[in-house]
Amino acid sequence: MEAFLQAFLPSLLREGQTFRTVSFQGKTDLLSKLEARLKGYAKWLPSDWRIIVIVDRDDEDCLVLKRQLEDAAQRANLISRTRSGGKAWHIANRIAIEELEAWYFGDWSAVREAYPRVKENLSSKKNFRDPDAIQNTWESLEKILQKHGYFKGGLTKIEAARKIGTHIRPERNTSHSFGVFLRTITEISK
Repeated sequence: MEAFLQAFLPSLLREGQTFRTVSFQGKTDLLSKLEARLKGYAKWLPSDWRIIVIVDRDDEDCLVLKRQLEDAAQRANLISRTRSGGKAWHIANRIAIEELEAWYFGDWSAVREAYPRVKENLSSKKNFRDPDAIQNTWESLEKILQKHGYFKGGLTKIEAARKIGTHIRPERNTSHSFGVFLRTITEISK
């Protein structure tokens, strides 16, 4: 996710806007450290800064996962976008359904621009029409890329994130969870 954001976000932000990513060693690490980190941020966070937490849903219940993130923000005394009632907020919690790679399937043209040998019509096939419903997204992406001569030794996720991230175009991405993330970024980059 960090590599993807570094490649993708600069194209969305206004001149002079900056961002910083903080990565964790997976979802378990993030969830175990999130509240303490947010409490630290709450002590010094400038009023014009925003925190966006992004986590893969994987096989978890989306509502339970979202509640965990929202509760951590509340215990840290940060107002979340979800609970702000339309007023100023500090943090937005976003979930990539099922994983970040679903966002790539949402803009198959970006994947094709990064890896031109993959087939053009994949997104029209039954199992790939809804990117957020694709099971085992990174494994599916790996299999497709390998079939077309890429990553014979296994998908290098960071390399793929950087390469595909530079080609993602918000207006053509059909992933609902990407759209929710994008609306949040658009809101804070105005």
